[in-house]
Amino acid sequence: MTDKSPEKKQKWSWRSQAFRGVIYQILAVSVIALGVWFLAHNTLVNMQARGIQSGFDFLGDSAGFDIGESLFPFDSADRYWKAYAVGIVNTLRVAIIGIILTTILGTLLGVGRFSRNALVRGLCYAYVEMFRNVPILLQLLMWYLLLTETLPDVQDAIVFGPFFVAKGGLIFPKPIWEAGHLWGVLGLVAGAILGIAYRKWAFRKFEETGQLRSMFWVPLAIFVVTGVLAWWTGGAPLDFDFPAKGDFSIEHGGALTPEFLAVLLGLTMYTAAFVAEVVRSGIQSVAQGQGEAAAALGLHPRQVMRLVTLPQALRVIIPPMTNQFLNLTKNSSLAVAIGYPDVVSIANTSLNQTGRAVEAIAIVMLVYLTTSLSTSLLMNWYNARSAIKER
Repeated sequence: MTDKSPEKKQKWSWRSQAFRGVIYQILAVSVIALGVWFLAHNTLVNMQARGIQSGFDFLGDSAGFDIGESLFPFDSADRYWKAYAVGIVNTLRVAIIGIILTTILGTLLGVGRFSRNALVRGLCYAYVEMFRNVPILLQLLMWYLLLTETLPDVQDAIVFGPFFVAKGGLIFPKPIWEAGHLWGVLGLVAGAILGIAYRKWAFRKFEETGQLRSMFWVPLAIFVVTGVLAWWTGGAPLDFDFPAKGDFSIEHGGALTPEFLAVLLGLTMYTAAFVAEVVRSGIQSVAQGQGEAAAALGLHPRQVMRLVTLPQALRVIIPPMTNQFLNLTKNSSLAVAIGYPDVVSIANTSLNQTGRAVEAIAIVMLVYLTTSLSTSLLMNWYNARSAIKER
């Protein structure tokens, strides 16, 4: 008697589930591609029939308008592509700084909800309920009106040493760029890498020996000292462009405009309320026995939160935190309502001048799609590293 093994399905047979799955996917992609081609073709035909120009060749034309806020020089004679570059940089500046500030503020508020002090708990709760229940657009308008209506004129500017605060925003001394500054930046990057490496080493030693080492001050010292040493090696440049009060404006120096400050404050304060709830729910997901066991070992409540509770809560915090980062980046498009020259504002201006509506909207969509996907990839990578791994 011979054993008969079940007959294997032919690889390219319709009876094969894998083969049918490939065919269905090819059909689905084909239908989607056909739909996209039909919409694009139909749009181009209708635009040509109405005499509407299309294409991205306008990016090489002179923009013909000025931009009130830019990190690099721009004037009306520059090309449209450079104007879009200014808008993209302005958008990224708000998004990156806003994400950093939102993470810090939201985490403090979320942890504050568990404070033993009733006043601290109440203030954190009141903040969350107030800011997350007011539309973000109204908050942006509120901050803009506060900054433009309550700040004094240039003649009566508030002075804090070399800093000026007036209707023009916050004016501060700006370093005159030299090679030593580049050395300093590279030193800070190296210091950040060394600080992260030290934290990993200290945490590994803590798991092996139970001896707790500084996880904040030592890495911070490494970061600062490495940057200062690199800056000193590069010649230690100390030349600054100091602002000075003129007849009609404050001249020289750098400035944070009211529009930028209003967008940054509005997005940070609004999103931090949601981040606080994410952190609170993540902390509550950790079993109470974990904290009790850590306290029984003699750890201080702050150490329990920093070394035991928060690391375990990260697996719950990171996915919804990613959504809040994406929301902050996309909500920055509302900055056009208060005149901040982000990529949406630049697209609106170029659309009105050139009539290239499809192209202008496509550029804006591509910018936000790229930034959102990049944020998701980075956070997914961090989520994979922070996940609890079984041994």
